[in-house]
Order: sequence, then C-alpha cells, then structure tokens
Amino acid sequence: MPLVWVARMAFNEPLPGGAIRQTLTLGTFADVLGDGHYWRVIWQTVELGVLVTVFTLLLSYPLALFLARTTSRWRGLLIALAVTPLLISSVARTFGWMAILGNQGVVNKTLQSIGVTDTPIQLANNLTGVVIASTEIYMPFAILVMISGFGRLDPELERAAASLGAGRPAVLRRVVLPLTLPGVLTAGLLVFVLSLSGYVTPRLIGGGRVFVLATEIYDEAITSLNWPVAAVLSIVLLVLFGLVIVVYTRLQRFVERRILGERGTPS
Repeated sequence: MPLVWVARMAFNEPLPGGAIRQTLTLGTFADVLGDGHYWRVIWQTVELGVLVTVFTLLLSYPLALFLARTTSRWRGLLIALAVTPLLISSVARTFGWMAILGNQGVVNKTLQSIGVTDTPIQLANNLTGVVIASTEIYMPFAILVMISGFGRLDPELERAAASLGAGRPAVLRRVVLPLTLPGVLTAGLLVFVLSLSGYVTPRLIGGGRVFVLATEIYDEAITSLNWPVAAVLSIVLLVLFGLVIVVYTRLQRFVERRILGERGTPS
C-alpha cells in the first residue's frame, strides 16, 4: 500500500507552497527526467553504489574465505567478532567515522605528526569519506552472506588440484574463485542495494555536498514539501533496484551454466 500511494503521488502536480493538485499527469516525470541536476544525483548514487560494492567485496572476501575454511575451535568467536559491528547503530558508527576522517581527526593528526603532510587531507564532506565509511558499515553484511554462500567450497577439491600440480594461484583461480563466486555475487547485490538506499552516511559524512537519491528524496519531501517530485525520485530508485536484480539474475545464471557447469562443479 505505501508503494501504491507513492506511485499515485508521482502523477500529481506540485503547487507553490507545498500544495498538491490531485490529477493524473506525467508533467512531474518530465520535469525530473529533464533536469540535469537529478541526472547528476542518479549518476552519483550509482557511482557510490559501485565503489562501495567493489571495495567491500575486496576487503570482505579474504576474511569470509578464512572464516569459511578455518577449522579452529575459535571459529564461532571469530565469526561473532566479524559481525559485532552490526550490534552498533549505523548512526553511531557514522559519527565515529566523522571523528576519524575530519580535518582534526585521527587520520589527519597521525599523517601530520609523522610528516606525511603539512595540511589536513580532505577525507570528509566528500564522496571519498562516504565510500570509506559505507564500506566499513556494510562489510559485516557481505561477510555473513559470503560465508553462507561458500557451501560449495570443498577442501578436498583444493587438495586434488594441488596433487595434480596446480600451484596456489592456479587453485585460487580455477577452483576457489569459481566455487565462491555465487556467494560473492549475492553479497555484491546486497551491498549495492544497501548503498543505493543509504541515507545516514551520505548525509552526515557528505556534509551536504554528496547528493544521492535517498538524501534528495528526503529534502524534496521534508524540506521543500514537494511530494510529487519525491515520489518520482522514489520510483526512479525502485527502477534502479529492478535493473540491479535483472543484472544479478543473469550473472548468476551465467556462473551456474558457464563456470560451475550443470552440476555445480568447476568446468
């Protein structure tokens, strides 16, 4: 019902002062899609999602692989430690990153104290800071999804490949990576969707200088009281979600058919 209400609101006409005229018009869609500002917001949203997803997967994959393969009696504790950040609110963690990345934060103070730089490096109030903070915030989600998706990873296959003369790089490339790729794709889907719809971190770390769809929707609905435009932007965000699902589904099918083969074994 909320989605139906949003869809209906998108066809209304905004009036000055926050008033809304109940009608059925495509004028608001034309205004939004014809405005270069909103296209820049859409592009920056996708750019943020791609960057956060790539860095999150790169940092999470080794940790998830280690946790999935370890036979240590501390495995349960290690997994719990990996997901412990989820017990802390993302708002609190974002404020923590503001203190770390600020001009007077830990990073800049350390770099200046060891003589790397004389002036603070701009790590906050820009896209760089948002990517750094978002990557850390979404890493526990990626690690959990990857661990659960690494069920096909059988150590016996690795030992068999090694016995046939494959070195560690070849085993990683020909055995480990194909078997873990479905879990990586699922983790990438989750992180990308979360980063597309993220509001708190872009708002706080971005300092009002990083415009994404979530912050733009909030500003249009709450600050400008332009609910039809906010509804149109919400539909655009839903369309992006749909495109991501389509791409993910095709990639998953490609992995199953071409890389893993019909029976789920490396081809």
